[in-house]
Amino acid sequence: MTPSPALPVDATPLIRIRQLAKSYRRGEQDIPVLLGIDLDVPAGDFVALMGPSGSGKSTLLNLIAGIDKPTAGTIEIGGVDIATLGEGELADWRAAHVGFIFQFYNLMPVLSAFENVELPLLLTDLSARQRRERVRQVLDLVSLSDRADHFPNELSGGQQQRVAIARALVTDPDLIVADEPTGDLDRQTGEEVLALLEQLVHDLKKTIVMVTHDPKAAARAHHMVHLEKGVLVDEAASGH
Repeated sequence: MTPSPALPVDATPLIRIRQLAKSYRRGEQDIPVLLGIDLDVPAGDFVALMGPSGSGKSTLLNLIAGIDKPTAGTIEIGGVDIATLGEGELADWRAAHVGFIFQFYNLMPVLSAFENVELPLLLTDLSARQRRERVRQVLDLVSLSDRADHFPNELSGGQQQRVAIARALVTDPDLIVADEPTGDLDRQTGEEVLALLEQLVHDLKKTIVMVTHDPKAAARAHHMVHLEKGVLVDEAASGH
């Protein structure tokens, strides 16, 4: 799959993070994980979060996705400070605005590819016919229309990850968060998945924030953000 030429990135930050801090309580001790992070991610950007194990990159991804809440600071996404939302509001916000891609796919083994992709839509007001149409569209986008009735154990790792990408896309979110999306794939299959992510940015103007340990995967992003011991130490364009 060959991505189209990159479109200009919108200058307005979709994600605006200021003085973000996160600590976890362990017994009587506070364990700091993130320390005063400032970061802007423009709409339509593709950002790779890198850093050694324990650097805080997965914690930062979870905070951006609204899975966890910060100890201090602000996370504005689309103008909404999600750090101020209650649990119910946050769940509704995630369902409407965020698509998730995981290293190990997180597919339901008893459901077909079609049914796995449809799952997020069951929380919406769409009719059964509208859900079917939406699922067919995204399965076609990831070139898996002919595998719609197959179960995860009947699919290759790359096909399962494409199902997961279709599931992330089916609600038409503004933001896609990807946690090591190529970490369980061989090099060629990983390249195919990265090309698909690039296509989502170029063609659909999605914003993607991806955690990866792989420098070659990170090089496919537009920008790389490096964390060390909870501090943002470097932010650079990747040459795209």
